Amino acid sequence: MNRPETAAASASSQPEPRPWLLRRRVLPQHTDHAGVAWHGAYVAWLEEARVEALAAVGLAYSDLSARGCELPVVALAIDYRQALLHGDLVVIQSWAEPRRGLKLPWRSRLLDGAGRLVAEARVDLVLVAVDTAAGARRLQRRLPPDLAHAVEALAAGPAD
Repeated sequence: MNRPETAAASASSQPEPRPWLLRRRVLPQHTDHAGVAWHGAYVAWLEEARVEALAAVGLAYSDLSARGCELPVVALAIDYRQALLHGDLVVIQSWAEPRRGLKLPWRSRLLDGAGRLVAEARVDLVLVAVDTAAGARRLQRRLPPDLAHAVEALAAGPAD
């Protein structure tokens, strides 16, 4: 029996953009006393992957910060599948997903050097304007034009 294709099915059949990649080695400072990667190292790698992807599309996070714009994490979930050990290679594949309301969602997969999935993560960011003189932080509903352009480029994935 043939069923008409739904919008959801057609959207999921579109090819996924290539992921943003970051490669790191599990160093002693990333591990616990048993040589197993500490959970906080994963959070740092996820942030580094986002900051590097943003720079790759032409917008340095430090430039945003200097203008009083911050992208704090408002939600974070990591599902650990397998331990990484001291000396292991970790490859972080990240995708910037379409904006959901005020949230700028990211999805990541962490792989070991053999390409095995070791963890999956979801991170939601929001844009906050910081006024240090007034000691105020305000949630921003509109992205500045350069950040809006960068978010579109991030969602499309790396060019090469």
